[in-house]
Amino acid sequence: MVSTFPNSSSVDLSRIRLAIRSLQPQLVEWRRRLHQQPELGFQEKLTAEFVSQKLQEWGIEHQTGIAHTGIVAIIKGNKQGAKKVLAIRADMDALPIQELNEVPYKSQHDGVMHACGHDGHTAIALGTAYYLQQHRQDFSGIVKIIFQPAEESPGGAKPMIEAGVLKNPDVDAIIGLHLWNNLPLGTVGVRAGALMAAVECFNCTILGKGGHGALPHQTIDSVVVAAQIVNALQTIVARNVNPIDSAVVTVGELHAGTKRNVIADTARMSATVRYFNPSLKGFFNQRVEQIIAGICQSHGASYDLEYWALYPPVINDIKIAELVRTVAEEVVETQLGIVPECQTMAAEDMSFFLQEVPGCYFFLGSANPEKDLAYPHHHPRFDFDETALGMGVEIFVRCVEKFFS
Repeated sequence: MVSTFPNSSSVDLSRIRLAIRSLQPQLVEWRRRLHQQPELGFQEKLTAEFVSQKLQEWGIEHQTGIAHTGIVAIIKGNKQGAKKVLAIRADMDALPIQELNEVPYKSQHDGVMHACGHDGHTAIALGTAYYLQQHRQDFSGIVKIIFQPAEESPGGAKPMIEAGVLKNPDVDAIIGLHLWNNLPLGTVGVRAGALMAAVECFNCTILGKGGHGALPHQTIDSVVVAAQIVNALQTIVARNVNPIDSAVVTVGELHAGTKRNVIADTARMSATVRYFNPSLKGFFNQRVEQIIAGICQSHGASYDLEYWALYPPVINDIKIAELVRTVAEEVVETQLGIVPECQTMAAEDMSFFLQEVPGCYFFLGSANPEKDLAYPHHHPRFDFDETALGMGVEIFVRCVEKFFS
C-alpha cells in the first residue's frame, strides 16, 4: 500500500472538457461490466463482443477476429489537413487470480480477475472512440484504435502486427497508456527512451545422482549444484553488466527433493531476466548458460536449459513522448503532476508496436489510498480510482488533436 501520495482532493478535473466529464458515468459502467467478465489471453470473446457491439452501435468501422480476439477500429476525421494516421492501443486480457475485493462489480469468473487495469484501458479506448466519432470535425487524420488480446501472456501485440494492424492505412505513430497504481490519481508518468524493461525467461533442470543423505560421496547433489548456480547468476548483473545499465536476474522458482535424508537427483529452477538497454539482447542467454555449464561440469552434473525472449524493452520516441508530456501538462495539475523518472523493470508487449513505428507508452496515475485503492498490480485486491478513466480519454483526445494540428 502507498502512503505518501498527495491528497486526492487536490485533483483538478476542470481541465477535462464537459463532453468527456459527461461521459464519465458511461466509462465507469463499461469498466465495471468488463471487470465482472474477465478473460485470459486469446480468450477475450465476451470482451471483444462487447467492444464490437459498442463500435457498431456508434457507427464506427472496425474489424474483429484479428489474432483470435483482437479488434481494430478506424475513425476518419473530417477536418481539412494532412491525412496522417495515429494508432491508440488498449489491452483487454485479465489474469489467473482469484479476486478478493467485495464490490458490486466483483469478477464473476472464478479464478480470473482484472488485476492490472486492462478493463480500464479498454473502457478508456471505448470512450475515446465514442468521443472522436462524435467530433470528427475537430481533427484531420485517421485514428486507429487497437484492442489487443493477451498482453499478460503469451503476447498479442506481435500476432496483431503480423496480421497487418499497422497497415492499410499505414500507421505513422502510436500511443498507449497503463493505469498505474504506483502513481497517485492526478499524475502522469512519461519519459522518452526506455520506460519498461525487456523480459527473457529460462527453465533449467540440473541432472545429478541421487542417494542417501548419509552417503554424499556416492552422489551428485543437485541441490548443492543448483544453490551455487543461483548465487553465481547474481554475478552477471554485479560483474558483467555496465553499472550504468540497470538489469536484474531473478530465480523465482527452485524445486528439488522429496525427503530430508534423500539427496535429490534433480533440481528445477525457473527465472526471469530484465534489462533496459537493447544492446544486451543475446548477452544474458549466453552468459546464463556459461555459468550453468561451468558449475555443472565442476560437480559432474549435467543440465537441460530452455531459454527464450518474451518482450523487448519499451522504448519511447522522443518527439511522441514530448507530445504526450505537453498534453499531460495541460490536463493534470497536482502536487506531483508529470513524473519523468517513472521507469520500471516490469515488461509490456507494447514494445513490439514501438519497434515498428514511433510512439509513446505512458503511465496514468490511478491510486487513491483514501478510498483504499492503492493495492499493487497483480494483487487479488487490486482496484483503481475510476476518476482516471475520464482523464485518460481527455489525454488521448488531446493527443489526437495535437498530432494532427
